[in-house]
Amino acid sequence: MESPLEPLLDGRTKGFPAAAGLLRLGQVGSMGWNVLAEDLPLPLAVLKETALRHNSAWMRAFQDLTGVALAPHGKTSMSPQLFRRQLDDGAWGITVATVQQLRVCRAYGVTRVLMANQLVGRQAITYVLDELARNPTFVFYALADSVAAVDALAAAAAVRRPGRSLDLLVECGVNGGRAGCRSLAAALAVARRIKAAEPYLRLAGVEGYEGSVPGPTPDQQERRIAEFVGFVGEVAECCADEGLFGADPVILSAGGSAYFDMVTSLPRQLGPRATQVVIRSGCYLTHDSDAYARAAVRMRERTPAIASLGEGLRDALEVWSYVQSTPEAGLAILTMGKRDVSHDLHLPYARVALRPGRDARPRQLPPDCEVTALNDQHAYLRTTEGADLAVGDMIGCAISHPCTTFDKWRFLPIVDDDYDVVDAVATYF
Repeated sequence: MESPLEPLLDGRTKGFPAAAGLLRLGQVGSMGWNVLAEDLPLPLAVLKETALRHNSAWMRAFQDLTGVALAPHGKTSMSPQLFRRQLDDGAWGITVATVQQLRVCRAYGVTRVLMANQLVGRQAITYVLDELARNPTFVFYALADSVAAVDALAAAAAVRRPGRSLDLLVECGVNGGRAGCRSLAAALAVARRIKAAEPYLRLAGVEGYEGSVPGPTPDQQERRIAEFVGFVGEVAECCADEGLFGADPVILSAGGSAYFDMVTSLPRQLGPRATQVVIRSGCYLTHDSDAYARAAVRMRERTPAIASLGEGLRDALEVWSYVQSTPEAGLAILTMGKRDVSHDLHLPYARVALRPGRDARPRQLPPDCEVTALNDQHAYLRTTEGADLAVGDMIGCAISHPCTTFDKWRFLPIVDDDYDVVDAVATYF
């Protein structure tokens, strides 16, 4: 039988060498494969072990600096192996957006999950309540931003009777954003309704997502984010004043992958009540070479203390492909496309090339080589004379937005600095 940690792989799996036959995921690192030796078929997404370790250490240092806890968003990788790495590195729990993602966490044995979304629908609600009843060590939080949602959850809990309360966080939002209470009055109405539904429900904290706060310029957006973080804290303070929270430390959660430094200002005490500030960055582990790289520069500018952590996050995710055609001067067509690499925030960046049989190491491509378009299975790489590309050359591309690269792969090898395959991860999207 397959397990979340040891799925079976064969040649039907993209990126897996068919000649290897049938292997368990855990065997991949002992096969002696090297990406640059063409031991695996391309296109291929790879994770770089040195960068993963560096990014893990950086985030641990950030937590030590700021005193926040981390529940990385599982939607980024949907990989139990990476969840394990994050938990081993001290993550407080794992964040999910859907019950399917929660099921992956539970199949692997993750015991604390924050669902940064509303829990709606019979199938989803029933699963969560029954899982709470089955597993006394399972800790779960969901969001609520309406009295109607609270009433539905309370009614379901009264029927399923899980034997303990379903913990909820009041979700805060902003006009022009996505879900969440738009006003203090609305948030307090939800919080009071949760309190009234005890013992079936329990108010465990307050939540928001600052990444959806709109703003016409980066400076204005950051000012609005700061105001929003203050709003989340205000809701929590009012709930504490009314005695609406349960007995445990109050959870205050926000912080995606671009602004998590800004939510560290959330209060650590609500009168005599302790709080636990939980950030939810999912992309820190692999980072990228575009959107989050630029966000990291901005983060250092607005939070100078981050400079004390040394070198920032590194990009740890690459996609490799072959040059399959050079049909005209200045154009190389690659064997990857929209099915293989993210393209929602920016097209991939062609960084290095290697000619099998000639080059011992990848060589840097000229900076004006650019991927200008993607089809489903093709990439258009505009080249210059100095690029020296031929059919069969291997091209390594950096990416923008890890979330929408991971979801295109079931299997990703982990490589060392020489591109020897030392391990692998599986995903469950």
